[in-house]
Amino acid sequence: MAGSRVQSRTGGRPASSGVIPGDFALSVGRPEKSAPPGWHWTALSDVARLETGHTPSRRHPEYWGGDVPWIGIKDATENHGCTISHTLQQTNELGIANSSARILPAKTVCLSRTASVGYVVVMGKPMATSQDFVNWVCSDAIDYRFLKYVLLAEQAAFMRFASGTTHQTIYFPEVKAFHVCLPPLPEQRSIANILGTLDDKIELNRRMSETLEAMARALYKSWFMDFDPVRAKAEGRDPGLPKAVADLFPARLVDSQLGEIPEGWEVRNLDELARFLNGLALQKYPPSDGRSLPVIKIAQLRAGNTDGADLASADLLADYIVEDGDVLFSWSGSLECVLWAGGRGALNQHLFKVTSARYPKWFCYLGVHHHLNDFRHIAAGKATTMGHIQRHHLSDAKLVVPPKQLLRAMDAVMGPLIESTWRRQVQSRTLAAVRDVLLPKLISGELRVKGAERIGEID
Repeated sequence: MAGSRVQSRTGGRPASSGVIPGDFALSVGRPEKSAPPGWHWTALSDVARLETGHTPSRRHPEYWGGDVPWIGIKDATENHGCTISHTLQQTNELGIANSSARILPAKTVCLSRTASVGYVVVMGKPMATSQDFVNWVCSDAIDYRFLKYVLLAEQAAFMRFASGTTHQTIYFPEVKAFHVCLPPLPEQRSIANILGTLDDKIELNRRMSETLEAMARALYKSWFMDFDPVRAKAEGRDPGLPKAVADLFPARLVDSQLGEIPEGWEVRNLDELARFLNGLALQKYPPSDGRSLPVIKIAQLRAGNTDGADLASADLLADYIVEDGDVLFSWSGSLECVLWAGGRGALNQHLFKVTSARYPKWFCYLGVHHHLNDFRHIAAGKATTMGHIQRHHLSDAKLVVPPKQLLRAMDAVMGPLIESTWRRQVQSRTLAAVRDVLLPKLISGELRVKGAERIGEID
């Protein structure tokens, strides 16, 4: 299809004749801005087939549930910038046949154009989309990954392309008039490879962090809840651990206030094992002398970063400054417990920083998670106020504690697992910052590929 016009399959009003310049490599209409040497402006519809989506009727349940993934807005907001192969809802051939939805091929690039404007995903397999998207099936004149990165770079421009009083929408006359600034295909691929390598490493880190934490939680359950090594030794079975570690586990269970626990272990209150430091009302500590820290509230805890956070004074006691790797526990509103990896910040009220001078970080972190569902249940029961727990609930929460020698042996296994989870997230934050610097410079041609390869080198 290279060099020939790609026929759009959309109807409706014709393309806009106006011009709304984007920021880097996209425009409604052909802009006056010159292309970088060797690049050229072209109508996007000349190099990619524009497709729309549709929603099969909800009044016909037989149209839903099947083997055709159907991309809705939530799929896009949860997977922005990613290639997806699974969706929250599926339609089927009957739903497709009785609607204007179409099954589009893998590598189709999708942009949300209404309600939540500007979310970008790529189809990892044949799929359909709702009418909230415009979709491009790329010809061999444009690398679909390059188009994805153009759309990601132009997030701010989409609000200029959109209009509407209630909901912002990019209407089809503007979409049909999209022009893209294209380098030669080999350079498109090189740019996409550089940015894609960074994204692949970020995604690998995410998956590895999830896997390592799942392993740590499985070990915690086996050792501290099911007491598998103790039961195995009591039954004369191999506990499946290195002999030096296995020898430290007892061979029988004894009665306690929690029921049967390993012999020689003790029951302790959660707040005896760790310090739960509540944050400050940081609106009382505004930035001063040009020095500030982002305020870490529940929203930042859930997002995992401090983007858009309020600022507070940097002149706080060290205890109230959060560093990467700290255990943070929100005791009010949305109860969460995380290993923070979003950068240095200030600890806001309604968050505990969980520390211990006697017990390993993983023991405290997983110990809070052991009781997290109970804490959420307690918080949910406070119907007249914002859900929360109180200090005495930390005292009421019990954990079993092994002898020091065994805990040290466990730490040699669990410590590196938990340490690696948050350090990989910190590395991903650095990689994302590099990608975000490179993205507009590469897409606009300000930085050519050879220079970008040096900047984007990954260890």
